[in-house]
Amino acid sequence: MGLFKKFITTYKRNDPSARSTLEIVLTYPGFWAIIYYRIAHFLHQKNLKLIARMVSSFSRWVTGVEIHPGAQIGRCFFIDHGMGIVIGETAVIGNDVKVFHGVTLGGRGDESGKRHPTIEDGVMLSAHVQVIGNVTVGKNAKIGAGAVVLSDIPEGVTAVGIPAKVVKSKIQNLEEHSECRLD
Repeated sequence: MGLFKKFITTYKRNDPSARSTLEIVLTYPGFWAIIYYRIAHFLHQKNLKLIARMVSSFSRWVTGVEIHPGAQIGRCFFIDHGMGIVIGETAVIGNDVKVFHGVTLGGRGDESGKRHPTIEDGVMLSAHVQVIGNVTVGKNAKIGAGAVVLSDIPEGVTAVGIPAKVVKSKIQNLEEHSECRLD
C-alpha cells in the first residue's frame, strides 16, 4: 500500500466524520502536519537540518502543529483537531497512536540527551494532555483530557489528572472492551 493511501486509510479508520478522501486532503490539518513531518524527518536524517527545520516551521505556520523533524514517529499516527500540538526533538512515538488538539510532548528544560517522552504503540492522548520529560506512556494506555504526565504510565491503563494518576487498570480496560462481557 502506498504511503499516501496509508495516511488516508488511517484517517478514515480513526475519524467517523471523515466522509471522503477529498475532504481529508482539503480540510484536515493533522493529515498535512504528518506529511510535512515525514518530509522534514527525511531531510533531518540526511543531515539537511536547516532545510528540515524550515519545512517544520512552514508546517507549523500552515497547520498549527509543531513537530520537530528529529522526533521519531511510527506508522498510522493520527492527529485529530491538531491545533496547538507540540512534539519535541527527542520524542519517540510508536505505531497507531492517536493525539488530539493541544497535546505537548515536551522537555523539562533541565535535561540533556533524551529529554522528551516515549509514547508506545496504541496510546491515546486526549485533548490538552501534557507529557513532560523523559517518561514513557506504556502500550495501549489512555490519557484523559487535560492530564499532566510527569512519570511513567504503565501499559494498558487509563490515567487522568494533574499529575496523572491511574484510574482504570489494564484489566478494567480490557473488560470494558471485551466482545463477550458477562453482564
